[in-house]
Amino acid sequence: MSEAKGGSSQRRQGRRFAVGSVLGTCIAWLMLALILPIQASATDLKIATWNLNWLTIRETGSPGLPPDLHTRTQADFDRLRDYATELNADIVAVQEVDGYEAVRRVFPSDLYHLVMSKDRITQRVGIAIRRGIRYDPHPDVPLALDTNARLRSGVDVTLTTPSGNLRLLAVHLKQGCQNPKLDRGQGRDCQILFGQAVALRAWIADRTAAGEAFVILGDFNRWMDKRDPFIAQLRESAPLARATEGFASPCWGAETFIDHILAGGPARDWMRPETMLVLKYRETGIEWKNRLSDHCPLSVRFALPEP
Repeated sequence: MSEAKGGSSQRRQGRRFAVGSVLGTCIAWLMLALILPIQASATDLKIATWNLNWLTIRETGSPGLPPDLHTRTQADFDRLRDYATELNADIVAVQEVDGYEAVRRVFPSDLYHLVMSKDRITQRVGIAIRRGIRYDPHPDVPLALDTNARLRSGVDVTLTTPSGNLRLLAVHLKQGCQNPKLDRGQGRDCQILFGQAVALRAWIADRTAAGEAFVILGDFNRWMDKRDPFIAQLRESAPLARATEGFASPCWGAETFIDHILAGGPARDWMRPETMLVLKYRETGIEWKNRLSDHCPLSVRFALPEP
């Protein structure tokens, strides 16, 4: 398995040097201090999103599931857990998950806390948070203008770090309107999606007014390329950096991203777009889209400056 950015893998090398004496070491460090700018140390967070494609422990044919849905075997769960281990992210937003027990088979409780939406539906949203990271959950964020619509809520948490707070909102937006322009978006799916943009803009405006660093991540079911009116609407509330900007996904071939990680407020400067990676599956047969997922994990690193 490999992690790829725009279809290519990356390797990094480090350099070491040694000075033969204590005096030489001191002189070398003094010279470096004089010629190099002072840089603050940073807390590095790897933040990811992963749509797990109807992750459930229910049996095939159970109420609430598509009749032709392939439910996972224990071997499938084991593979997903292995990929989660290799992903090795500090924070993972998850989508299309059916309750805590199913997610725990991929992100075990000895390694991750889990916060999930309270929606009474099969496809829920959640956030897995590595143990040792402090966090506070907030009420779910409704993402429907129509209160009768059964749309997935956003999961909202605040991380407490040495650098201050980082607010996270995990989402899974309405499918069926990946690319149409706003003026061509006739049809209910596009109307609902752009209604969700209104709810997101309100959340972004609140974070901006409070001066918070924030990240919105998940399955947006929207391409967002070039002059996309959906992200343009979001950016009317605040400037946003998008980790996937300018890249195609190598997940199951050359695909346009619909999973995204957006950063706003001070988090725009913390996000390191050059670290954006897609964790590709070793398995390539079409049947693995159901046994694993039709989405690959997407991640990016954030360098949070210490006070």
